[in-house]
This record gives sequence, C-alpha cells and structure tokens, in this order.
Amino acid sequence: MSAAAGPAGVVAVAGTLRPYLGPVTDLVVDAAIFLAVVVATYLLYKAVVTPLVTRVFDRQGLDEHARRPLQKIVAFLVLFAGVTVAFGAAGYQGFLRSLATIAAAATLAIGFALQDVIKNFVAGVFIYTDKPFRIGDWIEWNGNSGVVEDISFRVTRVRTFDNELLTVPNHALTSDVVKNPVAKKTLRLKFVFGIDYEDDVEKATDIIVEEAEKSDAILDDPAPSVRLTELADSYVGLQSRIWIEDPSRADFVKARADYVKAVKKRFDEEDISIPFPQRTVSGRNEWTDPASFGGATGGAGGDS
Repeated sequence: MSAAAGPAGVVAVAGTLRPYLGPVTDLVVDAAIFLAVVVATYLLYKAVVTPLVTRVFDRQGLDEHARRPLQKIVAFLVLFAGVTVAFGAAGYQGFLRSLATIAAAATLAIGFALQDVIKNFVAGVFIYTDKPFRIGDWIEWNGNSGVVEDISFRVTRVRTFDNELLTVPNHALTSDVVKNPVAKKTLRLKFVFGIDYEDDVEKATDIIVEEAEKSDAILDDPAPSVRLTELADSYVGLQSRIWIEDPSRADFVKARADYVKAVKKRFDEEDISIPFPQRTVSGRNEWTDPASFGGATGGAGGDS
C-alpha cells in the first residue's frame, strides 16, 4: 500500500517522514504496518486467544494428550491469519498473489520431498483421534518399550526404562502393532512355576493361589487362577494368572517379583522343588576300553 493511497493517519505519517527518508518512505511505512499487524496478532493470541482456548479445553475435560496438538493448530491458524492480514494492510497484495502462484507451482515438488513428513503428520493425527496411547502410558512396540513423554505431529518421544530417550516417527507407531499394557484399569500377569514330576500338583496349586490371595497388590476379583500348561522335559509347568489394579511399569515389576519370591519361599518350606534341566547321555554301542588299544600296540612291540 503506498502511503499516498492509504488512510489519513498513514498519509500524515508518510508526509512527516518523507523529508528524512525520501524515496524509501513508502517502503518503510509499509514494512512498519506489516510488522505492527504481526506484533498485534501475537499479543492478541497471548492475551485473548490462549486464555479462551484454555477455558474451552478445561470445559471439555481434555487431557494433555489432546491439548498439545490442538494448541499448536490454533497457534498456527492465528499466526497464518495475522500474516495474511498484515500482507493486505501493508499493501503487499501483489506480492501475496505472486507468493500464492509460486506456492502452487512448488506444491508437487514439496509433496515429493516431504513424503515422510506428511506421512508422519497424518499418523500423528491418527494417534490424536484414535488415542492408542497417551502421555505417561507405558507402551511396547517392535522390541522396544518405555513411557510416552511427548506426542507431536511428526514424532513421539519415549523414555525407556534405561533412561534413554527414543524419538520415534509417528508412522512407526501406526503401521505396526503397539502394546499398551496400561490402557485399561487392570492388567493380568502370567507366570509359569515349574515343579518336579514327583511333587504334588494339587498342593503346589494351592500354595500358588494362597500366596496370590495374601498379596495386597493382587486383586481378589478377578480371582487368581492356576492352570497346568506344560509337561516339559524336566518339570511340570503350572501357569499362575493374577490381576493388578491401575498398572504401571513399576507396579507390574514389583508385584510380580514379590509374588514369585513368596511362592518360592513357600515351595522351599513345603519341600516342593523347582528342578533344573537334566540330560541323560547314553551310548549306542558298548564302550571299548582305550587300554585295549595300548595292549595291542604293546603286544606288537614285544614281538619285535
């Protein structure tokens, strides 16, 4: 927008500056208008839009998983609208039209160049809408596991249990199986106790159930159960199935460890053994005493 064609205030400012700036007066005034509109948009976003969006999120009861991507979308839309208005207010319509033409021409090339980015962005939208996991959840995928710390449009950041930070492309979490053990309020744990073939199966089963019922971390409903699942080479396998409430990785590991330790202690007290693998080695033919070879050799030496 040239200063001569602008509002009266702009014309007055331009007239004041023209003796000092000369031919660049219109350029400086237009740039100042553009910058002023952008700054005003930013202040409006911070002072009005952000509190308003926050109240809407609170009213809808959205958690952190949903808030972060929506806040980024709102910020982008407000900034885009502000820049567009700034271009118009500064009289850059011609530049804006040229920019739109260039953007349209470059769309195909950018699409090819940003295939992975677009793929991960779409995957991020699916993670947001489908909610297979949330921030703070413990997840397992493709041999990895950890706690979700952040979900963005392109990547998800997961803290492993060795305190390593994994930056995972969103596409990797939507194109493969992801296990979320803490998605529900309860989690079933399974553990196989191996006892000797000569031990009493019923007695061992009673011990496994009793120790589960004594544990405060294990739920009474669903009730603990035991099934004979294996007749292995050296042991009889009894699979215990127990449930814990509001699971997390720490709760899962501690509850299982304490439970297995208690069952092992009872087995020792009740003389129920947990056997180790055993192998029996036998020869197909009768063993020949190596001394016989020496005797044959010695006989030959004596004859000479």
